[in-house]
Amino acid sequence: MSDFSQSSSLADLSTEARNPASERLDELSALEVLRVIHAADREAVTAVDSELPSIAASVDAIAARLDAGGRLFYIGAGTSGRLGVLDASECPPTYNVPPELVQGIIAGGDVALRRSTERAEDDTAQGARDLEARGFSARDALVGIAASGRTPYVLGALEYARSLGALTIGLACVPGSPVAAAAEIAITPDTGPEVVTGSTRMKAGTATKLVLNMISTAVFVRLGYVYGNLMVNAQPTNSKLTDRATRIVAAITATTTAEAEELLAEAGSVKAAVVMHRLGVSRSDADRRLAAVRGRLRDALQ
Repeated sequence: MSDFSQSSSLADLSTEARNPASERLDELSALEVLRVIHAADREAVTAVDSELPSIAASVDAIAARLDAGGRLFYIGAGTSGRLGVLDASECPPTYNVPPELVQGIIAGGDVALRRSTERAEDDTAQGARDLEARGFSARDALVGIAASGRTPYVLGALEYARSLGALTIGLACVPGSPVAAAAEIAITPDTGPEVVTGSTRMKAGTATKLVLNMISTAVFVRLGYVYGNLMVNAQPTNSKLTDRATRIVAAITATTTAEAEELLAEAGSVKAAVVMHRLGVSRSDADRRLAAVRGRLRDALQ
């Protein structure tokens, strides 16, 4: 694998430019500083707007990979890596999926989640090695995340993934970046200069978090892990989740809370409880119906 060659200096990137709106930031009151930051955050939201078609294409492509037995990986360095790990870690408790299904990889390993290991992002080959260590394969999907769009670690991972025939998506905040060119699908919210010059944990980080939320949420909606807007894959493993699961069953079946509690206790899961009530079948029949349609509640009810 060839080393990544930087095609432009860091100073040329829009994310490194000085923001005219914050040039006198240290002279402002606390409230004025917050107003500047908040206005910039609105710009980040707007920047994501134009990328919705690319995000939608990514969602459909990732959902197809997962439906065929593949997995979703996020990879990045620094803030980008931390945001990827965060999104991946939220998927098991939200959708009751195995932790292996959505994985976040950060340059420098898990220690980099708490302590900066910035040099790790310059190692092109390490990105590939980290994917290889996770058993990354052709049937998987990779989202390479880099605010600058030129992080060698991420580029190495994208090059490796693409060589295998895996799905590759590049998420960057600089138009026309190497990360965008290296990926099959490019998502590029152009967030521009930061409030604190070069601090891409701010606007770029906000836009990245928005995009990752969209990707994981929409993918699991497409895969049937949500019914309407209800989290039907939630498992009643503690008092809060039991309460939530009971309310979900009650809402879908139009029963009382007490009746929903009994249904949930008998069924063992939200989806089985709904199928049992709607179709008048036993728990074993409900489980079989759900298994036949890969857990998609709407399909099981039809």
